[in-house]
Amino acid sequence: MRLGVLDVGSNTVHFLVVDAHPGAAPLPAYSHKAELRLAELLDEDGSISAVGVDKLVGMISSSIRVAEDKGVVDVLPFATSAVREAINGEAVLRRVAEETGVALRVLSGQDEARLTFLAVRRWFGWSSGRLLNLDIGGGSLEIACGQDEQPDVACSLPLGAGRLTAAWLPGDLADPEAVRELRRHIRAEIAIVAGEIARLGPPDHAVATSKTFKQLARMTGAAPAEAGPRVVRRITRSGLSAWVPRLASMTVAERARIPGVSEGRAKQLLAGALVAHAAMDLFGLDELDICPWALREGIILRRLDTLDSPADRNRLAVTG
Repeated sequence: MRLGVLDVGSNTVHFLVVDAHPGAAPLPAYSHKAELRLAELLDEDGSISAVGVDKLVGMISSSIRVAEDKGVVDVLPFATSAVREAINGEAVLRRVAEETGVALRVLSGQDEARLTFLAVRRWFGWSSGRLLNLDIGGGSLEIACGQDEQPDVACSLPLGAGRLTAAWLPGDLADPEAVRELRRHIRAEIAIVAGEIARLGPPDHAVATSKTFKQLARMTGAAPAEAGPRVVRRITRSGLSAWVPRLASMTVAERARIPGVSEGRAKQLLAGALVAHAAMDLFGLDELDICPWALREGIILRRLDTLDSPADRNRLAVTG
């Protein structure tokens, strides 16, 4: 069946069309996305600005048109921390529903961590043993660890690259004192949950997901996206250690010229690197494998898990 996943994230609104069947890997068929950076389009009171809401409604409307054009039978719409934590989040959800007909499901931070963990487990399989997954979004850092498809620990911290950039590193060139203060803040936040993760024992396999980690891995020598999703990609703590001071001395334009770094994410790259390095350091991880699947795939896989019989699947195709 053809499904559409509408992901309203803190950085990007992404509508992904996939061909998916129970027991098989979902295959991407079409991608429609825009970098709205909702985490940065906030008024002083923490509300998503009128400009941000207008852009969001427009993007969701265009996504519904794409769904119709591409033969999508079921749309799975969800939103993460930018909408979840906005002061006017409920008003934004109402306007989206009224103008587009889409009822966004707002995921909790723990839900994000659990669903991303599910995708990572399905990608790497049971042979990976106890998995630890880290995911840096625009608004939050998700951490999950466990031996099964449901993690034993799943938590979310307000350490997204977009959020931290807006609050701590708003300029074109980072202030050294602000970088030091941000580094201390990040490590203090991660230390709150480090003990809970450590009590589970060392992970057999440490993994990272998200665009931020992918760009950091590419920056430190991993294969480019054109090499395909099944190429092994890793990010090392030593590689990050060498790059963090370099990023701190660069302008946004200079960061954007690093191979694999998109122009829209260049400003957030330093904050993302500080979070990634702190997490690897505090959890004692020398390297992380990059997983090509993340939250969107977790949403798809969980939806497919609810289709228990051919009759259910047929009914979805008729009514979707």
